[in-house]
Amino acid sequence: MNALKAALIRALLWLSSLLPLSWARSMGRGFAFLYWPIGDRSRKITERNIQLAFPELSLAQQQQLAKDSLAATAETMAEMGRVWMRPWEQFSELILSVEGSELISDAQKAGRGVIAMAPHLGNWEVIGLYTASWCNMVSLYEPPKLAAVGPIIEKARERSGATLVPTDSRGLATLLKSVKRGAVSGILPDQAPPELKAGQNAPFMGVSCFTGTLSVNMIRRTGALAVFAYAKRVPGGFTLHYRLADEKIYDEDTAVALAALNKGVEDCVRDCPEQYQWEYKRFRVRPRQGPGVYDDL
Repeated sequence: MNALKAALIRALLWLSSLLPLSWARSMGRGFAFLYWPIGDRSRKITERNIQLAFPELSLAQQQQLAKDSLAATAETMAEMGRVWMRPWEQFSELILSVEGSELISDAQKAGRGVIAMAPHLGNWEVIGLYTASWCNMVSLYEPPKLAAVGPIIEKARERSGATLVPTDSRGLATLLKSVKRGAVSGILPDQAPPELKAGQNAPFMGVSCFTGTLSVNMIRRTGALAVFAYAKRVPGGFTLHYRLADEKIYDEDTAVALAALNKGVEDCVRDCPEQYQWEYKRFRVRPRQGPGVYDDL
């Protein structure tokens, strides 16, 4: 059964890779339009997250943002055929502009490592592929639950030059050594870890939520430059953005550093809030302090 699922996913990726980008995105938005009236768990989580993150918006505005967010997520999925299956030389033509890449190139010239933190915003696969195409990039990789899909993802992410290491002690040690020697590491800073010891609660969009400490710990242990990065979806392709993190992210107090990390993610999100992955349970608190914000969904 898993082999059949993997074959189906491969076929869908290949078929979508043949479509013009605008067609693929339209197809994704079409699926989102049909999906919205169903109102299942993903829609409810998206609506709840937006209510928490944007209390200043009217109910109608929150609903519109929720619809736009699910449409953007569907566009991301529909783009994956091109992102993963097309030769890098062809796909890179869709990168229309790049802002702030000198932050990384200057650090590289100085021999300083970089922690490039890419939130689940826009198409995060694109920012990883582009960064790996022009600098020495090493990233953690956790195989998907459907193991047969793993080779597809690995091949796709490594084709522009990235080196992937496993999310175990050996992989983390390799990553730390590489960054200390001046490499770039790509990390998803807004992904909550399953282990309680791997994170703590910190404010995001004015709401406390469980936040992983991997990024700030790596920054401390390597002396790396902290940079936020995201690929924003625009007509005809993507614009890429690199932003310097606030100095507080280097603070020895983990609470201060995590607050700065989440503020950096927030600043990126506010550039294109509809392109953030709001269907993820971002506002979970651990350990729990009374009823969770998702308990009634």
